[in-house]
Amino acid sequence: MFELPHLTIHALSWGPADGRLVLCLHGFPDSAWGWQKMAPLLAEHGLRVVAPFSRGYAPTGPAPDGDYHIGALMYDALAVHGALGAPADAVLIGHDWGAFTAAGLAASPDSPFATHITMAVAPIGAISRTRGDAGRQLRMLPRQLRNSWYILFFQLPALPENVLSRVIPRLWRDWGPPGFATDAELDAALAALPSPAHRRAAVGYYRAMVRPSRPAARYADLHRWSLELPRVPILHLQGLQDGAMLADYAESVTDVLPAGSRVVTLPTAGHFLQIEEPQLAADAVLDHLGAR
Repeated sequence: MFELPHLTIHALSWGPADGRLVLCLHGFPDSAWGWQKMAPLLAEHGLRVVAPFSRGYAPTGPAPDGDYHIGALMYDALAVHGALGAPADAVLIGHDWGAFTAAGLAASPDSPFATHITMAVAPIGAISRTRGDAGRQLRMLPRQLRNSWYILFFQLPALPENVLSRVIPRLWRDWGPPGFATDAELDAALAALPSPAHRRAAVGYYRAMVRPSRPAARYADLHRWSLELPRVPILHLQGLQDGAMLADYAESVTDVLPAGSRVVTLPTAGHFLQIEEPQLAADAVLDHLGAR
């Protein structure tokens, strides 16, 4: 548990206390428990894996300031990194909303992390700068909008958080490979949103992204980098069967990412790569770190 000045954050950890720090950030609809298959595979190679429960995901409580902008998530990651001694060789891995956070920090000129890794959601700053076949991009757009129906639904007042326990199983089923059994992981994801306040927080991430609003002053400097192009090399992992974010977007960003960046696709994975293909995802990370 990290009793930070702005928020108390709970986390899971694996591996030796003196190992190289790997900070793993989860997304929606998930929790730190989503790393429990992949994290031990990293820990076996001497890495210290720490996976916080993001603001609003129990046992971490809703943000006292009610702020769920990406800049706030970046602030939390930096605060946890600092609480762990601020090691200069630390690795940041982010999945889904965690990927937004990792990409934002990779774009920031002051990121303290030595390595930035995104999963499932390629850096938006790179996607927005890709230049490809216009017809292909137009064909992709309707499919992505169809996949992203829930984002618009979450803008409605009150209703989304009241029915979230029914929406999440639908998203989990749609986003993964057909027939993949994730009952235990789905139970853990639902357990992380036990109260109306927690469910309102999870929906609040999407409302902060879409609705015209500004982050709190303490997060503003970080937030301005949240959708910018990374300025340091990154590794991006993408499941080809992702039903949330079209894999085509990830495949198109290679040419605009900084030199030394890599995009690795996992043909048998969907949106939750660390759950569906933990060994393949861990192998890609270990290879990137030269940790084997």
